[in-house]
Amino acid sequence: MTNKLNSKAILITFMIGAFFAILNETLLNIALTELMAVFHVDAPTVQWLATGFMLVMGVLMPISALLIQWFTTRQMFIGVMSVFLLGTVIAACALNFPMLLIGRMIQAVGTGLLIPVIMNALLLIYRPEVRGKIMGTFGLVIMFAPAIGPTLSGVIVDFLGWRWLFITVIPFAVFSILFAMKYLQNVGEVSRPAVDVLSIILSSIGIGGIVYGFSAAGEEEAGFTSVKIITIIAISVISVILFVLRQLKLDEPLLDVRVFRYKSYTRGVTIFVIVIMAMFASEIVMPMYLQGPLGFSAKAAGLLLLPGALLNGLMSPTMGSLFDKYGPRKLIIPGTLTLVGVMIFFSGINPATPIWLFVLVYMILMLSISAIMMPAQTNGLNELPKHLYPHGTAIANTLQPVAGALGVSIFVSIMTQSQKGYIEEQAGGVTEGILHNAMTYGVHHAYWFALALAAIAFLISLFIRKAIAPDFDEVKSEA
Repeated sequence: MTNKLNSKAILITFMIGAFFAILNETLLNIALTELMAVFHVDAPTVQWLATGFMLVMGVLMPISALLIQWFTTRQMFIGVMSVFLLGTVIAACALNFPMLLIGRMIQAVGTGLLIPVIMNALLLIYRPEVRGKIMGTFGLVIMFAPAIGPTLSGVIVDFLGWRWLFITVIPFAVFSILFAMKYLQNVGEVSRPAVDVLSIILSSIGIGGIVYGFSAAGEEEAGFTSVKIITIIAISVISVILFVLRQLKLDEPLLDVRVFRYKSYTRGVTIFVIVIMAMFASEIVMPMYLQGPLGFSAKAAGLLLLPGALLNGLMSPTMGSLFDKYGPRKLIIPGTLTLVGVMIFFSGINPATPIWLFVLVYMILMLSISAIMMPAQTNGLNELPKHLYPHGTAIANTLQPVAGALGVSIFVSIMTQSQKGYIEEQAGGVTEGILHNAMTYGVHHAYWFALALAAIAFLISLFIRKAIAPDFDEVKSEA
């Protein structure tokens, strides 16, 4: 294992790179309206800056397990950060919308490959008994960066203009690369397994199609009843099934799905996916409700949600330390039970709900998520033998954008269809009051579904046990 000084330097290198790459995920969201006016594009077109980013990340995650085994830690980190930097420069210099979109997609390549590289390296460097704290510290970056993204974006756009959303990132990306060149060491071994092209094609069609299909369902008027959406999702699901069957036959699979034979990993990842769905959906539905019946502006809505998001990030290292000390059950069981209670509250929210109570409960929601996500994922990964680390991290990270797209599309679809049904039942003209009541009705239905998911997570948490990690071989780092 690396000495203390070197392991700290490696962790700092990872955190600097990850912070600005992940920050970039949400940094552009608040500027979409301005970009529509600047480049003369409509809402569905400009939305590709967000949807396309998630799509590229989803496609690349399964391939990350292969790349991690083909290239050294230094090569992978410096390489993906260089790709991210290239995309950022192209986006900053964009003369038209296609050029901006290309820059954004190149950024997504770097971001999509970065997280699996970092998580795999951290698993190799740190012993199982301290991984909770380390993963929690890294979780601080993962949660804190997207939390401040919209707020920081609003300030930058108002005072400097949209190009500065990219320009301000460039020096930090350059610094991250230079810092890595000086301090980052290689960990693990390069095995260079065989490359199965068919597996790459199947995973790209399957994962990419699912993310696109569920994301596009919210934009289609017919939603999930659209022939186009049904066809895309059906082809994607078939591709995923064929991909899984092929992996089980290969001696060197692109993504070893045998990780699901490990019970702690399967339970942890299942809870992780449920929480991701609930979190992503809440981050979409709640701002819509705050700006609708509650009458807040977009910036005010973002500020009201900010305390909860910041609390989630700040508590991540603490939850990691508690995980190391007490194990997963004392965090995940109370966390999922709290999640059930929060979903019950949101399923009854209405315009008369005091805003302070709403903010407080949202903070409790994000606190419960910090007690669930990283402990569940870390406990599951702890059970895996070392040769399955790249596959375990790749699968978990692949499921994140899939779960996010799935959660948002299902929640928004339930809310929208319930709204339509409520309005159709009303006699006479549609007033503002009826529209607000309809949205409240839709939000209630969406959170009934969330309540069912939370209940499933709670039941699974009752079977969570502290993973017994295989013997941990000390990792020798190479300068």
